[in-house]
Amino acid sequence: MSEPAMSEPAMSKLTINKLAISKQTEPPRRRQAERALDALNFFLADIRAGLGPYLAVYLLTVRGWNEAEIGIVMSISALAGILTQTPAGAVIDAIRSKRAVVASAALAVTVGSVVVPLLSSFLSMALSQAIVSAVSSIFGPAIGAISLGIVGHKDFARRTGRNEGFNHAGNAFAAMLAGGAALVWGPAAVFVLFAAMAAASLVSVFAVPAAAIDHDRARGLHDGKTQDAEQPSGLKVLLTCRPLLLFAVCVTLFHLANAAMLPLVGQKLALQDRNAGTSLMSVCIVAAQVIMVPMAILVGSKANRWGRKPLFLAGLFVLGVRGVLYTLSDNQYWLVAVQCLDGVGAGLYGALFPLIVADLMEGTGRFNVAQGAVLTAQDIGAALSTTLAGLIVVKADYSAAFLTLAAIAGAGFMLYWFAVPETWTPDVSGLREATRERRSR
Repeated sequence: MSEPAMSEPAMSKLTINKLAISKQTEPPRRRQAERALDALNFFLADIRAGLGPYLAVYLLTVRGWNEAEIGIVMSISALAGILTQTPAGAVIDAIRSKRAVVASAALAVTVGSVVVPLLSSFLSMALSQAIVSAVSSIFGPAIGAISLGIVGHKDFARRTGRNEGFNHAGNAFAAMLAGGAALVWGPAAVFVLFAAMAAASLVSVFAVPAAAIDHDRARGLHDGKTQDAEQPSGLKVLLTCRPLLLFAVCVTLFHLANAAMLPLVGQKLALQDRNAGTSLMSVCIVAAQVIMVPMAILVGSKANRWGRKPLFLAGLFVLGVRGVLYTLSDNQYWLVAVQCLDGVGAGLYGALFPLIVADLMEGTGRFNVAQGAVLTAQDIGAALSTTLAGLIVVKADYSAAFLTLAAIAGAGFMLYWFAVPETWTPDVSGLREATRERRSR
């Protein structure tokens, strides 16, 4: 016996009730997800960055390695990331267990970092950092995907700015702790800090409600209707999307210029005062990270209004200026002050990167593969940067290295200005509404 058909008024009433329930339950879930994302970006910040410049200071002051050896280890680490970035993006596109992947990667990076004091040979040090770099490649695409899956493309600029703001705040917090701990217990104290931040990041990632993540939207689908979504291909995107290819070249130049600057500054500071090298490095990092927070907020609030291109050009310009200013003095206070400019350049870059990729990949279902592919280009620049700078320092001096890096940043600025189009149509509706309100008064 068939069930009686529901009347049209009853169906309408049922639909209205479902919508009302959805409106009551979905905002709290999204608010919970966004708060958990805030915490995840804060505590994961130190894990995502890896040991980085701290490793350079540790190897220079504790192990007695020279600048070229340090540069080679850091380049091997970066090259390992090159091989895994695009596959990492494909994995994030394909799987639904994004939270578990982030948690597993955080644990692996932490273990690979805290064992550094136990390693005695060049080979073991290079291998451990290569593994850490390979696993770390999952973080960028994963955080971008989770964020896009929660808020959608229209609100992605605000969310990305917020992600970067909490990320930089977390880096500043960790750097201050590392600096204080290094004064008391020495450079090896940073390894203990890593373990503590990892534990907090695990709690944060599982506080993100799994149901709040729209996995189709997280891979860059537009309303879940892309026909090619089942076969994302990073290589295909790079070959067929000319703006993405040009952006990847600019990203490579940005990191070829930027990646070696902070380690070189840390080495100069450590050579002036070996006992305070790690603490002075922490001051540099904190100063830059504090400035990165408002830069990320600026991108989150203005990128949809101003567009991406002027903000990205500003980041490249400041990077070049910073490289030149480092050569004017070896004074500790001057070096730390110039390092503050890293907060402007890197702060703008970090918040803009996922936005530009999302703009170009909207509706393709290949957002995370594209992120991985462009991050591969980023890692190529970073890997070459430390080796190039280390060799120049050994053959010439620090000033020659900084000027070379500044010239590379200038080349990236010119390429982006003349060759890369604006990827976002600025939203002027708010300005028009404000103008109408003023005229009606």
